[in-house]
Amino acid sequence: MTKGILGRKIGMTQLFTENGELIPVTVIQAEPNVVLQKRTMENDGYEAIQIGFKDQKESRTNKAAKGHAEKANTTPKRYIREIRNANLDEYEVGQEVSVDVFAAGDKVDVTGTSKGKGFQGSIKRHNYARGPMSHGSRYHRGHGTMGPVDPARVLPGKKLPGQMGSEQVTIQNLEVVKVDTERNLLLIKGNVPGAKKSVVKITSAVKAK
Repeated sequence: MTKGILGRKIGMTQLFTENGELIPVTVIQAEPNVVLQKRTMENDGYEAIQIGFKDQKESRTNKAAKGHAEKANTTPKRYIREIRNANLDEYEVGQEVSVDVFAAGDKVDVTGTSKGKGFQGSIKRHNYARGPMSHGSRYHRGHGTMGPVDPARVLPGKKLPGQMGSEQVTIQNLEVVKVDTERNLLLIKGNVPGAKKSVVKITSAVKAK
């Protein structure tokens, strides 16, 4: 069954193993999340738990959000996500979910919003190869042919320059190196999507062996 929690990416640091090996880790601060709702097969057609993270300012909260949070005896939350295929028997509405749902050695998937890069060319955005830079080629960083002659138009899906980044990205099968329950920290091996202070969702790895 899937476990999960929402947290905020703090940044990166490094740890050393007992044999002196250096491990780069991402630090994620995951304050206790609150279970706001349980999705059931009878009512919703699928099973999931809805969790909330970080209190919302009262001035930014509407009546519906307040009523939804009151059912879980909590305050309205700024970030709300669902964890699919969770074991509903383990959770109750209003229950707190903390970092101790994971342990060192667990494999997780981390979902976040990637850093925005602005408008970029096809070489940076799609890894196109560039042309020769000398001998008068006059083709350096263009996107090359726009397609075959016959349709006489650009076919949909052509990889062209445009807005890059700022989209949902999931990195799979990352390892939890350390869980700090006192400071609500998860240390995950490698890098995770998003800028510092951005919110990420950590769930059990779907492809873990």
